[in-house]
Amino acid sequence: MCEPTPPTDTGVSLQDACVRFAEGSIGLRGVNLEVAAGEIVSLIGPSGCGKSTLLRVIAGLQPLNVGSVAFHPQPLVPGQLGFVFQDPALIPWRTALANVRLPLELLGRQSPEDATARSSSVLTEVGLAAADHKKYPAQLSGGMRMRVSIARALVSDPSVLLMDEPFAALDDLLRGRLLELLQALWQRRRRTILFVTHNIAEALLLSQRVLVMNAGGVQGELSLPWPYPRRAELRGSVEFGEVYTQVSRHLAEAGNERPE
Repeated sequence: MCEPTPPTDTGVSLQDACVRFAEGSIGLRGVNLEVAAGEIVSLIGPSGCGKSTLLRVIAGLQPLNVGSVAFHPQPLVPGQLGFVFQDPALIPWRTALANVRLPLELLGRQSPEDATARSSSVLTEVGLAAADHKKYPAQLSGGMRMRVSIARALVSDPSVLLMDEPFAALDDLLRGRLLELLQALWQRRRRTILFVTHNIAEALLLSQRVLVMNAGGVQGELSLPWPYPRRAELRGSVEFGEVYTQVSRHLAEAGNERPE
């Protein structure tokens, strides 16, 4: 087991967060949420329930109509927030190394040599072999491209990491490997993580809390006390099955409700 590390010093708060889109549909309706520093929270729910909108609000990509979002105890500075999307969205004409180096280039805080060394180190940390650092996205497998995307989000050493269904397009075996990787990375540096997924088992294996969303709000919440690292074998336990059933029940109720 990895030695525990101190948590990041950055938490996230949303108060009465409301989003109404231009065509009139509601993205979020009065969401109040406290995410403690170093906590992993998974957001799960039917499509269109507001999960991705909530991440975009936290990232500053979607303005609020009402309410507020804050980081505590101090506001974030550039580079302290990382975002991993479902599509790795790598720049095709840049190598894996150059893709990861891009955020450091934009921040302009390091010399080119230091930025390259840092990028190479993070790629190795996420399990990409040195020989693959110079390959272009088209030469990498889907799992490799997702590792590059994760490395790009981590290269600036963010305090808060937002992940929007990053493993949705991957097969179960690769999904399991990347979940274990994400746990290991978190144990080395306990960032605050908000993780959107449709996969119940994925949420239970990764997070300390699971929030079930529907119609732009939080409908249910479950805390998960299991220690880390959590292995795939946990799925076979009676307790895991009981919690899985609880989340499934919440999701079934969410699916039967409709936005106003």
